[in-house]
Amino acid sequence: MTDAPPTDLITHVARFAAALREAGIAVVLGDEIDAAAALVHIDLTDPGEVRLALRTSLKVEHRAWPLFDHLFGLHWRPGGPPTPPSDANRPTNRRAPRTWPGHGNPLSELARTIAQHGRVGPLDDANAPGTDTGRPGYSPRALLRRKSFEQCTDDELAAMERLLARVARKLATRRSRRLVPAPAGPAIDLRRSFRRSLARDGELIDLARRTRAIELPRMVVLCDTSGSMDPYSRLLLTFVLALGKVARRTETFAFNTSLTRLTPWITAGNVAATLSRFAREVEDWSGGTRIGRCLAAFVDDHLRETVTGGTSVLIFSDGLDRGETGALEQALLAIRRRARRVIWLNPLMGDPRYRPEARGMRTALPHVDHLVPAHNLESLERLVDLL
Repeated sequence: MTDAPPTDLITHVARFAAALREAGIAVVLGDEIDAAAALVHIDLTDPGEVRLALRTSLKVEHRAWPLFDHLFGLHWRPGGPPTPPSDANRPTNRRAPRTWPGHGNPLSELARTIAQHGRVGPLDDANAPGTDTGRPGYSPRALLRRKSFEQCTDDELAAMERLLARVARKLATRRSRRLVPAPAGPAIDLRRSFRRSLARDGELIDLARRTRAIELPRMVVLCDTSGSMDPYSRLLLTFVLALGKVARRTETFAFNTSLTRLTPWITAGNVAATLSRFAREVEDWSGGTRIGRCLAAFVDDHLRETVTGGTSVLIFSDGLDRGETGALEQALLAIRRRARRVIWLNPLMGDPRYRPEARGMRTALPHVDHLVPAHNLESLERLVDLL
């Protein structure tokens, strides 16, 4: 910490986050980036808006709200944080709040900083979250999320695999609207409560409760392993393996010039070993591609058993098909009629100059619900929201 007052949002949020961590509230660098991005969209002179924006973007747990509100009142009030007591008066059984000498009114200083730049919109490139400016709040993870798979080094690919697993685990926390019995749910189940009361002469002593069920998606994944997909196939299959761990009803297929069902080969052990087995045993790995013929084989041999009205079908491919497009169109029609949704993930869409003008992609477009990029971690995070 320096004695200079904060001159921008990132510095101020980083200092406040440090105070939260010191008080025992878990805040990571990624949360600080989200907080800095959120503050530029609100009225910084309104303490209520600032408090809610910080509490939400820093992902403070509900049980820690009173402590957060107390620290917010100390560190964001006019005049800044209080001066710590002298050693003679310092309590011995608690830690004094962290202070930053030279502080004025933080809200006013932040508002002046933005006003001097003549904007209240997003941060510029120099102050953008994820930019390596050497300031507090910088996170290499933010840069890694936006980096294309084909540009990653071996060390970055290893780090990316760990992040992909975390993204896939988000699916395990999705709540449906359906209520199910639970030991301590937020909703009271009156029917079951009255039924229980019959054993106690009608006294409602033990209330039955319900909570929203965790809804795991049912998915079929078709992954293109042709040569043109080589820069992306390792990370995409790693993501597919991670999805399979949290969404057990996931069927996985690889296709290039032929279709291969990968589900029986997937184990809960080493991801690298599983990928190595795929590369050894999948026919024509990193070779050519016949998307239409492979999807037609999927429709003939696996569609009825694997796809229902609640199934999402994910197709990872760049759409560069060397076969006839008629078979591709007929196969997608059959899949679309049976599936809940069809999502085509194309890594080439990471290039802003890309246009879906290849024969296979033009043929597929009318029959897919979503055409989305799949070139970096950030794009796969958006896929989780679609699912």
